[in-house]
Amino acid sequence: MTTTTTPIPPTQPLPGSRAKSQNWLSKLWHLHWTWRVTWGYLAVMLLIPTVLMLLKAIQEGPGKFWEVATSPIALSTYDVTFVTAFIAAVINGLFGTLIAWVLIRYTFPGKRFLEGVIDLPFALPTAVAGLTLATVYSNNGWIGSMFAPFGIQISFTRLGVGIAMVFISLPFVVRTVQPVLGEIEKELEEAAWCLGASQWQTFWRVLLPPILPAILTGIALGFSRAVGEYGSTVIISSNIPFKDLIAPVLVFQNLEAYDYTGATIIGTVMLLLSLLLLFVINFIQAWGQRYVIK
Repeated sequence: MTTTTTPIPPTQPLPGSRAKSQNWLSKLWHLHWTWRVTWGYLAVMLLIPTVLMLLKAIQEGPGKFWEVATSPIALSTYDVTFVTAFIAAVINGLFGTLIAWVLIRYTFPGKRFLEGVIDLPFALPTAVAGLTLATVYSNNGWIGSMFAPFGIQISFTRLGVGIAMVFISLPFVVRTVQPVLGEIEKELEEAAWCLGASQWQTFWRVLLPPILPAILTGIALGFSRAVGEYGSTVIISSNIPFKDLIAPVLVFQNLEAYDYTGATIIGTVMLLLSLLLLFVINFIQAWGQRYVIK
């Protein structure tokens, strides 16, 4: 009795995109375990939530997205949030650079204490910071009472929001500029002085070029931190629409009203702007690195 065997048909090649995807996953799986853990952690903590939020906003449709994102109250919160954060970042860029200069170039009693005070916004809970600022800058507070006779109210106004943003973003500028200033040799300043340069000319032509990328990076980091601040600003502001309401608080108010669509869309706008800021920061850092290499 003879038996016949049916030949096994050749395996059909996978479609191009599917084959590439499986090939990529196979390569990723065969990487060292540290790479797999790193990618897994980043995916769970950052990539997946970000992508899901974007997909949720896209599902609402472009018409609904545009309607919510450009509503009058949303545009008002963008104005309060981004303009105030930009002003706070520029102020910190000036005074943060000055503070970093003093800490690097001078030795004085209480220097270590000042170093610790600068890092206080990192350690202090933002709600506690907001409560402290609202108390100090209120009309009956120690600082606010000085301005009250002139009709200037700080707490529960947009000015108070700006002060809160300055408070929480100052360390970003100081800690970014400080190590760069520490690498600049003091002999460069002395050589410029010996050549007849004034202090202003020395700063403008000798010191500013190498520290400018660090200053801009610190300003960008401080700006992005101020844009996302919630804990302190929600206490020191009145949270009144078209007055001093900021975008993060608007997101929370939408959630309280069970308006998940509005909260998602406003949050997506904030997310996209944050990603844009991230690219700007990386560009500035790359530009500064090229400057150092040259």
